[in-house]
Amino acid sequence: MRKVRLDKARTGVVVARAILSLDGVVLLSEGAVLTREYKEKLQNYGITEIYIEDHFSEGITVPELIRDEVITEVKSQVKKLMTSPSVKVSVDVKKVGEIVERLIANILDSDKIVASLCDVRSIDEYTFSHSVNVSVISIVTGIGAGFKEDTLKDLGIGALLHDLGKVKVDDAILRKPGSLTSIEYDEVKRHTLYGYEILKNSGNISQDACDIALSHHERLDGSGYPRKLRNNDILTFARIVAIADVYDALTTDKVYRRKMMPHDVLDYMLSLGGKHFDKNLLDTFVRHIAYYPVGTAVILNSGEKGLVSEYNPYFPNRPVVRVVIDEDGHVLKKFREVDLSKKLEYRVVAIWDI
Repeated sequence: MRKVRLDKARTGVVVARAILSLDGVVLLSEGAVLTREYKEKLQNYGITEIYIEDHFSEGITVPELIRDEVITEVKSQVKKLMTSPSVKVSVDVKKVGEIVERLIANILDSDKIVASLCDVRSIDEYTFSHSVNVSVISIVTGIGAGFKEDTLKDLGIGALLHDLGKVKVDDAILRKPGSLTSIEYDEVKRHTLYGYEILKNSGNISQDACDIALSHHERLDGSGYPRKLRNNDILTFARIVAIADVYDALTTDKVYRRKMMPHDVLDYMLSLGGKHFDKNLLDTFVRHIAYYPVGTAVILNSGEKGLVSEYNPYFPNRPVVRVVIDEDGHVLKKFREVDLSKKLEYRVVAIWDI
């Protein structure tokens, strides 16, 4: 199994994972054969990637931190919460708490706590997917930092609701494909204040969770907003969510740009450690994120091409690679596995589309 861009997927391939809308509609079943009509249907729905089963990826299992059906159900619940008419005034804190408790329980139950988010998302439902993914990444980072379960819950709630204030920003501005005017950008930045007000008005929610909504765009060097806070003046929770927010945003397709690959985003964020992001928290985060998610098509320095078949948590940028094409471009009759943590002469130099 591997994930491919929908526009690159060839008709006739087998779909490896069912694709569901957040309204519970099955857009394409697992095991379905991809047709031109199916591709158009998914593209019209804003789907940009799918999982397929083919000769190259046979036997490769993409690990799930949280089962796909659980993530889809949680995102559906978040969609209902965020589209409720009352959400511009207050939010159902009890329901949010139940959602976060479920996420924490599923994460703690996982064999390997690695936030290799592998869900298929619709661009049109970005807001709800993003909220859940940021919460998951924040919880994973909190676990890595040694937080206790009650602390994780406050972190997870604040992370899930970090962008809640956007419900009060004009949707035309949020979905604008081109550059924002200075006036429009100022309005977008107010979502931090709007979110804080909504959460304070909701009652029975921790001050830390409220502060996440207010401060997740603050940066250590004072270049963030809305208060231009610096260093330890920024709540630890907000510093974690700032990392999760940027990572998920940059690794997701938007209406105005294509996503970046995880390893490129991680390298970019690490370059900003100590400037925009808390370096210690960033290091914790990186230890629990997959540089090259399982199924990623990679090119080695030898010129050979293959698929990442296994993630290495101790050496995130040196996974196990299934070599499927030799340096001359010939498909191998028998694939071979190369563990880059043991074969130091090999390294990943690029990503490719099969």
